[in-house]
Amino acid sequence: MALAFDEFGRPFIIIKEQEQKNRLRGLDAQKANISAGKAVARILRTSLGPKGMDKILQSPDGDVVITNDGATILEQMDVDNQIAKLMVELSRSQDYEIGDGTTGVVVMAGALLEQAERLLERGIHPIRVAEGYEMASRIAVDHLDHISQKFEFSLTNIESLVQVCMTTLSSKIVNRCKRPLAEIAVKAVLAVADLERKDVNLDMIKVEGKVGGKLEDTELINGIIVDKDMSHPQMPKRIENAKIAILTCPFEPPKPKTKHKVDIDTVEKFQTLRQQEQKYFDEMVQKCKDVGATLVICQWGFDDEANHLLMHRNLPAVRWVGGVELELIAIATGGRIVPRFQELTPEKLGKAGLVREKSFGTTKERMLYIEQCANSKAVTIFIRGGNKMMIEETKRSLHDALCVARNLIRNNSIVYGGGSSEISCSIAVETAADRYPGVEQYAIRGFADALDAIPMALAENSGLSPIDTLTAVKSQQIKENNPYCGIDCNDVGMNDMREQNVFETLIGKQQQILLATQVVKMILKIDDVISPSEF
Repeated sequence: MALAFDEFGRPFIIIKEQEQKNRLRGLDAQKANISAGKAVARILRTSLGPKGMDKILQSPDGDVVITNDGATILEQMDVDNQIAKLMVELSRSQDYEIGDGTTGVVVMAGALLEQAERLLERGIHPIRVAEGYEMASRIAVDHLDHISQKFEFSLTNIESLVQVCMTTLSSKIVNRCKRPLAEIAVKAVLAVADLERKDVNLDMIKVEGKVGGKLEDTELINGIIVDKDMSHPQMPKRIENAKIAILTCPFEPPKPKTKHKVDIDTVEKFQTLRQQEQKYFDEMVQKCKDVGATLVICQWGFDDEANHLLMHRNLPAVRWVGGVELELIAIATGGRIVPRFQELTPEKLGKAGLVREKSFGTTKERMLYIEQCANSKAVTIFIRGGNKMMIEETKRSLHDALCVARNLIRNNSIVYGGGSSEISCSIAVETAADRYPGVEQYAIRGFADALDAIPMALAENSGLSPIDTLTAVKSQQIKENNPYCGIDCNDVGMNDMREQNVFETLIGKQQQILLATQVVKMILKIDDVISPSEF
C-alpha cells in the first residue's frame, strides 16, 4: 500500500500498520469486485431451472449437503471475499422476503456486473452506470406489472395455487412427485391462512421428517407430530378425546432455593424421606387426575418412580418435549402452558380428538400424533424419504413452495415463467432506451442484455443452444406481440408458457430485479478496497 509523505519527504501514519495493508483503488478495485461477484454467479448459474444441476457441499465436520437451492449453496459455501459475502446476503434477503428465486437473483446480479464491466472499460463513469441501471429497473418492474395477470382461487378451487407451487418444485430433486407435494403445501398454507386479512403465519406449519418409506408417503396431518413416545412402554398407545395438561415445570418434588443438607443416619429417617417423596408424587398425579387430564406432556423429565406411578394410575405421559413443539401443541389443542404446578386448572387443558403413538420400520422408532385438534390452525407436514439428505432437501423444497403459496395469498398476481417475463422486460427496456439522450442510454441497454442471462442459462442447462434459442424466442415475442413465449425446458414442443402452466409470482420476480440492481449499484460505488496483508 502506498505510504503518505509530508512536504519534507518523511512518511507519516494515516492507517495503522499501513505498510502491511493491501490497497486497490479506482478501476482496479471495481474490476476486482466485479470479478468476485461474477465468480459467485457462475457457480449458481448451472443450478437454475428445472434441468439445473445439484451441488454437493461438505462441511468441516464431514456433513454432506446435496442441494440446488441458491440460498443454501451460498450459506454452506463459507465464502471469504467481501463482495462474495454481499452476494450471499443478496440471496439470503431474497429467501427471507420471498422464499423462492434465490438462484435467479444471484445470476441476474452477476449478469448486471458483467455488463457494467464492459461499460466501465469504455470509459463510462460508474455513477452514470448505476443511475442507468436504476432507471432500467423501474422500467422493468413497471413492465412486469403490465404483463402480469390476476388469478382467482378459493378454499374449494386450489388448482391455480397448485400449478404455481409445481413450477417452484420442478427445479428441485423432488420434481418426480411435485404434484402431491404442491397439493400438500397449498393445503397446509390454506389451513393456517387468514384469507380476510390476506395473511399467513408459516410458523404454524411444522415440517417433520423421518428416514424410511418413500417420498410419495409424505403426508399432511391436521395436528402436531412430536418425535417422542410415551414415557413408559406399558402406557396406552391410543387415547381418544384426550384432555392434555401441558407443563413446563418439572414433574418432581421442588428443590429448596437455599443451601441445605439432610442428615440421614437411621433407616427410619430414610423411610420417612422416601414416603414424603412418594406422597408428593401421589399428590401431583392426583392433581392431574382431578382436573380431568388424560395425558400429560412435560417439557422436563421425571424420575422412574413418578413414571411408574403415572402408569399405575393410568395417566399416560410424554417427557422432554421441546419448547417450540409445546407452543404448537398449545395452539393446536387450545390449551394453556402451565409454568407452575399449582396453577393447573381444568380450563387450561388442551383438547384433541385422537392422540396415538405410531412406530416406523424394523427399529420400532416411535412418534406421537396429536390429531383432530380443537383449533386446526396448526398443521404438520410429515416427510418420508430414502435418506437424511433427501429429507433435508425436501424440507428446503417445501419451504420454497410454502413461501410461494403465502405470497400468492398476499398478492394474487402472477407472471409466466420459463424466462418469458425476462425476455419481455428485456425488449421493453431496449425500446425505452431510445428515449434517454444521455450516457445512461448505454447502461439501460446493458441492463436489457443482462435480463437475457436468465433465459440463456435456462436454455443452456436444458441442453439447448442458448443464443439460437434466445433469439428465436425473442423474435417470436416481437412478431406475435406475445409476452408469454419462453424457453421450452421440458421439451414439450411449444414455448407458450400459458399452455405449459409455468407460473411465477409477480412480487417474487419484481423483488429479484430490485434486489439485484441495489446490490450491483452498491458494488459499483466502491472505488477503494483496503485489506490486511496476507503475510
